[in-house]
Amino acid sequence: MSEALSHLFTQAAEAWRNQDYEAAIRSLEHASKVDRINPSIQLDLARAYGLRYEYSAAQRCLDKAVRLAPGKAQALVAAGGRCQEFGHYEMAKRFFDRAIAENGNNCEALVTLAELSERHHENDRALDLVTRALKREPAHSRAQVVKARLLRITGKLEEGENTLREAIANPACDPSNRIRAWYELGQILDRQCRYEEAMAAFLEAKALQLPGAATLVPILNGIQNRILEMERTITADVLQRWCDPAAELIPSRPLAILCGHPRSGTTLLEQMLDSHPDIVTAEETHILHDEAYLPLSRGFPDDTSILEVLNSAAPASLKKSRADYFRFTELFIGKTIGDRLLIDKNPALNVLIPAAVRIFPEARFLVALRDPRDVCLSCFMQPLALNPVSSAYLSLDGTIRQYASVMGFWRSILPKLSNAWMEVRYETLVGEFEDSARRILTFLGKSWNPEVLKFHEYARAKPVRSPTYADVVNPVNNRAVGRWANYSQYFESYLDKLQPFLDAFGYS
Repeated sequence: MSEALSHLFTQAAEAWRNQDYEAAIRSLEHASKVDRINPSIQLDLARAYGLRYEYSAAQRCLDKAVRLAPGKAQALVAAGGRCQEFGHYEMAKRFFDRAIAENGNNCEALVTLAELSERHHENDRALDLVTRALKREPAHSRAQVVKARLLRITGKLEEGENTLREAIANPACDPSNRIRAWYELGQILDRQCRYEEAMAAFLEAKALQLPGAATLVPILNGIQNRILEMERTITADVLQRWCDPAAELIPSRPLAILCGHPRSGTTLLEQMLDSHPDIVTAEETHILHDEAYLPLSRGFPDDTSILEVLNSAAPASLKKSRADYFRFTELFIGKTIGDRLLIDKNPALNVLIPAAVRIFPEARFLVALRDPRDVCLSCFMQPLALNPVSSAYLSLDGTIRQYASVMGFWRSILPKLSNAWMEVRYETLVGEFEDSARRILTFLGKSWNPEVLKFHEYARAKPVRSPTYADVVNPVNNRAVGRWANYSQYFESYLDKLQPFLDAFGYS
C-alpha cells in the first residue's frame, strides 16, 4: 500500500471515530481516485455511505466493486455482506441472488440468501436454498439451524428438533451456531409444551454466551447509572422549560415516538400504524440518537450529564438537529414524509424521551405496555447478538433488572411530562384490536381507516427489521398472552422486583 493511501485510510478512520462522517467519506473518495482499480476501497466506501443512509451512493460503489473484482461471485457475496452491515436487506438480497446465479455451490451464500428470503417472507424459497446447501454439506451447522427455524415456522416441530440435535452433536459445530441451535431448540420445545426442557436449552445457550459478556457488564452498569441520573435531575420544571420555546423551532412537524420495553408489542403497533395512508413509520433506527442528540453532545466530556448537554443546546443547534433528523429519516425509509405523521418506533427510545422533548417539543409519545413477566420471558428467550443491553438477558435476574431500569425511568418521567402521551396495553390491543386502533388514531389526530386492520397483509410486502418479523405477517392473535405462566417456577425468586410494575401497570 502506498504512503498516500495509508494516510487517507488513517484520516478516514480518525474522522469516523470523531463522528465527522462527511470527512471520512471524502477521504475514502479521495482514496478511490488514487487507486481506481481497488475493489476493497469501493466496498469500504459503500459501507460508509450505507451507514449514512446514502443508499444510492452505496449501490453505486458496490456495483463498481463487483466490476473491478477478479472473482465476480466472491465480490457479489462481499457486496451483499456490506449491505447487511448497514441494514439494507433488500439490497443485500439482490447481491446474494446474483452471487448464487454466478456460483450456486457456495454454501454460505446459499444459507445467507435463505435467511434473507425468510426475512422477506419467502419461506418456501428459503427452505429450498438451505436444502441445497445441506445437499452439498450435510453437516453445515449454520444451514441446519436455519432449516430448523424454517421447520418451526411451518409447524414441523419434530423434524426441526431432530435437525438441531444433529447440529448440537456435531463436534465441528462452531460456538456461534451452537448458541443459535440451543436457542432454536428452546423455541421448538416451548412450542411442544416441554417447558422444563425448553428452559434447559435456553440456559445452555446462555452458558455459552456468558464468557463473552464480561467486558459488557460494566458498560451496562454505566448505562443504568445514567438512567438513574436522569430520573434525579430531569424535573417537570426542566421539561416544561424545554417545551416553552416550541414556537421558535418552526416549522412544527407531526411526530410521535413509539417506545416501551423490547418485546412489549411495539412492532405490532408500528406495523398497524404504517398501514394508514396518512402515517409513515421508521422502524428500529438510531437516527434520533446518532443524528439529533449526539451532535449536541460534541465538545463535552464523555461523563457530562444529559441534562447539561440538553440545557446547553442553542436554538440554532436544535434546529439543525431537527432538520438532520428528518433528512436522514427520509433517506432511511426512502420516502418523502411531507405533512404525514412520522412514527419513530424503537424500544430504545424510552430513555431518550428527554432528548426528544428538547429537540421536538411538539412530539407525542406512545408507550407499549405488556405484562412484565411476559416481557422478561420473551427477552430472555431471544437469540440476540451480545451487546451491553442484551448481556442483561443472560439471566432472568439480569433481565428483570434491565426491565426495572427501562420501565422505572418511564414511571419516573411520566408525571413530569407536559407532552401528550398514551400507554397501549398489548393484551388490550390483541383482544380489542379495532377499538384499540381507533383510540390510538384519535390520540394521534388521525381519522379512522380500515386498512389498519389488514396490517399483516401490508407487512408481507416488505422486510421488517424487528426480530419479530415472522410474527407480524399473521393476523392479530393472543397466543403470547400469559406465556410466562408456563415458566412460573423460574420467576418465583424475582417477583418481588417486578411487583411494583405489576401493580403500577395493572397486572397484579
